[in-house]
Amino acid sequence: MHKQVKIVFGPGKEFDLAVDAEEVLSFEASRQWLDEQFVRLGCEPMRGSGKVLVADKILGVAAALGPEGFKDAAVALDYARAASGALSKALLKVDVPKQTLSY
Repeated sequence: MHKQVKIVFGPGKEFDLAVDAEEVLSFEASRQWLDEQFVRLGCEPMRGSGKVLVADKILGVAAALGPEGFKDAAVALDYARAASGALSKALLKVDVPKQTLSY
């Protein structure tokens, strides 16, 4: 069974990633990977309270990587494994310009 992650940066800048269900990270491993990337990439909290939700990390990391970051197959696979594991959804759409997640 495959999990699908679609990242949208704009027209012509979309990435469709597929990952086998067996390769998806556990919830804890997903959170850890997203936490590490959020800090490493210098992402900022989206909320005035400073609270950072898992969805915020998924969006923030995608935005920080940008279209160029997703051209690296290893980075794209790691992101798909973590995003899928964090939300446990078969299909996830990350729309960076609109700052929305849908599944």
